[in-house]
Amino acid sequence: MNTPNISNSLSSTFLHHLAAIVVCLFIPCSIVRADEASGKVQIAGQRIFTAGHSFHYWLPPIFKELAASAKVSAHEQLGLQSIGGSQAIQHWNLPDEKNTVKPALMTGKVQVLTLSPIYLPDEGIEKLAKLELEHNPDIRVTVQEFWLPYDDVASWKTRPKEVARDSKTMDELRKAHAEYFQSMDELVTGLNKQFGKTVISVVPSGQAVLALREKLIKGEVPGVTEQSELFTDVLGHPQAHIKALAAYCHFAVIYRTNPAGLPVPSLIAKLPEAEKLNRMLQELAWDAVTSHPLSGVRK
Repeated sequence: MNTPNISNSLSSTFLHHLAAIVVCLFIPCSIVRADEASGKVQIAGQRIFTAGHSFHYWLPPIFKELAASAKVSAHEQLGLQSIGGSQAIQHWNLPDEKNTVKPALMTGKVQVLTLSPIYLPDEGIEKLAKLELEHNPDIRVTVQEFWLPYDDVASWKTRPKEVARDSKTMDELRKAHAEYFQSMDELVTGLNKQFGKTVISVVPSGQAVLALREKLIKGEVPGVTEQSELFTDVLGHPQAHIKALAAYCHFAVIYRTNPAGLPVPSLIAKLPEAEKLNRMLQELAWDAVTSHPLSGVRK
């Protein structure tokens, strides 16, 4: 595993969001207004390749189900390359005989590459994006911003056996995630400026997960009473609630469409009050995506 090296910049959330907006004034940012709920607009399918770690590589089958429910035409998953605990550079450096993402990009058929680098900086994002652009100038790259393992940056190195998730306050969680979220925004903004156009979008899954935990603290998440119930282990691998939420975030960013109204996906269908939970997850995902300046989607 690589030791995290997160930007130490102390700029406020306001300033780095403002910077992202300023870049969009000078670089075409492909911001899309997606006011219609899914199922009410015709959506053209995308050919997608996924490369990531265990907070991300379970996405394709869930995403396929969402696309089918939304009647997306010609949605296609071209491939998946999974490496546990990986940065994007590890996917780039994988030996040729094992590497599936590079050959796929060189065909020019991939329309969307989804990445989930674990901590930053990560030069693999730039390398993979440049390779894509050589073979498809209209390529889109999404970078999943995730929830911190162990709820803490430093713990990635120390690997504690216990984390007191159930006692976490929102102030503590926001403070712990702030530098990571900022480092993601700064990296994506800088790369898009370098490319001269919007190539990379942020999928704000981490923001959505914090919003879900806030609702849980308030007692508003059906069938869940403790924050730890959203995770399978101390590291932070997600239960079905978070997997569905992250999938809705990706759906909103990639298809630029509100997931509201989609039927309950199979992975949460047996959970208590599944219909109510599904609506909540859709709303949280849409709010996180449309509130983020680098998602490419606005209400």
